[in-house]
Order: sequence, then C-alpha cells, then structure tokens
Amino acid sequence: MRDHTTRTPHGPPRPAQYPFSHHGGPAVHELPQQLANGLILGAMYGLIAIGYTMVYGIVQLINFAHGEIFMVGGFGALTAYLVLPDGTGLLLALPLMIIGGILASGAIAVAAERFAYRPLRGAPRLAPLITAIGLSIALQQAIWKWYPDAKKARVFPQFQGDAIDVLGATVQRGEIFLLIAAPLCMIALGLFVAKTRTGRGMQATAQDPDTAKLMGINTDRIIVIAFAIGATFAAIAAVAHGLKYGQIDFRMGFITGLKAFTAAVLGGIGNIYGAMLGGVVLGVAEALATGYIEEIPGMTQFGGGSWKDVWAFVLLILVLLLRPQGLLGERVADRA
Repeated sequence: MRDHTTRTPHGPPRPAQYPFSHHGGPAVHELPQQLANGLILGAMYGLIAIGYTMVYGIVQLINFAHGEIFMVGGFGALTAYLVLPDGTGLLLALPLMIIGGILASGAIAVAAERFAYRPLRGAPRLAPLITAIGLSIALQQAIWKWYPDAKKARVFPQFQGDAIDVLGATVQRGEIFLLIAAPLCMIALGLFVAKTRTGRGMQATAQDPDTAKLMGINTDRIIVIAFAIGATFAAIAAVAHGLKYGQIDFRMGFITGLKAFTAAVLGGIGNIYGAMLGGVVLGVAEALATGYIEEIPGMTQFGGGSWKDVWAFVLLILVLLLRPQGLLGERVADRA
C-alpha cells in the first residue's frame, strides 16, 4: 500500500534546484540557474493564466475560482494515480493522471459556468465577481473536508533519477514535463482558435456575442468550451506542480491562481500568447528579484523567499502604470 500522506509539516519540500534557501537567501547564485528556475515557474503561471485570459476575453468575467480549479486538477490526478495497481511506473501512470486531472477540473469548470455564472450573465459585473470568490472558497473547503487526509499536504509522485544539466542549469526530471507541455499547449490552442470553426466562433463571440448569435453561433456552447479548455490547461499545470514540488495541498490554488491572474494582466488579458509571455516574465522576475535583490547594498531586508510575492505584484503595478493594456494587449473599447 502506498504511503501518500504528507512528507513534512512545514510546507512544500524544497528541491535542490528551488531558487530559495531555507533561510530566505538564494540557494543558487549563477544566472543560468536563476533564469531556468524563473522559466519553469513562469511556464506554470502561463498555463494557468491562459484559462483566465480565455474566459475574460469571451465573457468579460474574471474567474477568481480558476486557482481552485487548478487545485482540484491536482487532486484529480493524484486520485487517478492512487487507483492504479501498486508498482505502476510513473511514466505509464502519467497519461492517466493527466486525464484524471482534466476530468476533475473540467467537470468543476463546466458546472461552475452552467450553474453559477450563466444565470448572472446579464447581471452587474460585481455579482459574478463575488460569486467567483465565493466559489473559490467553497471548492477549497470542500477538498479540505471531504478528500481523504487533505487537511495535510498529500505526497505527489515524482520522477526518480539525477537532475539534468541544461546550458549550465540544473533541471529536475519532473520539470522537463512542464517545459515541454507549456509551449505545446499554447501553440495547439493558438492553432485551434485561428484555424477551426469553433475557434472562429470564439473570436466572433469575444468581439460581439449578440451579433455572433444572429450569425448562428451557439454562444453558450462556445463559452462552455472556453471554460473547459482553461480547466484542461489548469489541470496540466497542477500535474506539473505536483511533479515539481512532490506534494499538493488544498490551499495551493489561492496564491498560484493570483499569480497566474497577474501574469494574464501583464501579458494583456484576452491574449493567449500574452498570457504565456506574462507568466514567463513574472516567473523570471520573481526568481531574479528573490535571488539577487538581497545582494544589493541597503536592500538585504527586501530579498529572499519571503519577499517573492511582493516583487511579483510590484511588477504588476509597474506594468499597469506604464502599459495598462499589458505587454501584448491592445487598447479596446469596453464591451457593454
């Protein structure tokens, strides 16, 4: 019987490649390693950010429950792994874990759209925003109460073996999955939106849903597909999170989801490629700021892992001040 309870009561384990030491200082000072850490972290933010940007681009809704949909995907993947026979290799189990995570995240996202957001589609924007926050809290508490042993962090399987050296940076085997999955997902989605009938329906619905309906487009179906695609990417990011850190937690969606939303805004919310770019910029900036700011004379107290979230949001504020539409966004009129 596998032991899948928590490994430590003090939060996520810190692998050797993690950019922060236990004392808050940089664990690795070399620039290639910090850039690799930031790129890996940013790829995960970008995958989740795509869900935010798709939903907002089509229905002008900031789905603050998306972080918890990411979290549910992690528990769905873990459940799929636990039902497999003992001794099943992780490489064989990984596709089934991804499917389990996608089914869990997708079911929650589609149900949320149908029963929580769709009835409020014509309501003032504050109503669905508050609903999203309430749904986020409800999902977090539901996992905490009903998933076995979720009150403690659950151990997530990891690839065994030595880390790989890539251009002077150490990359763990589980992180290779994220570095491959993130660009593939982004490119596949970009082609889907640009080349398929459904993708063109998404573009039309984003521009003018009323006119899209008159042209025969089922806008309700388009919106459901957008939620489902966002949930799929969130589930893949959750699997990558588990492979990277070796555990998942019912609280992991809150801050990670907030960072992903920040990434979507940085890149230009509503822009698929901007969401991934924003995630990478945020991840690299977070890793570099955390690793090097304490080396600057007079800035020692502002460095280390305890300040990583602060610097992420400082970056967001700067971008909003200098370029409110985001890095790849365009100034557009607000849709009534």
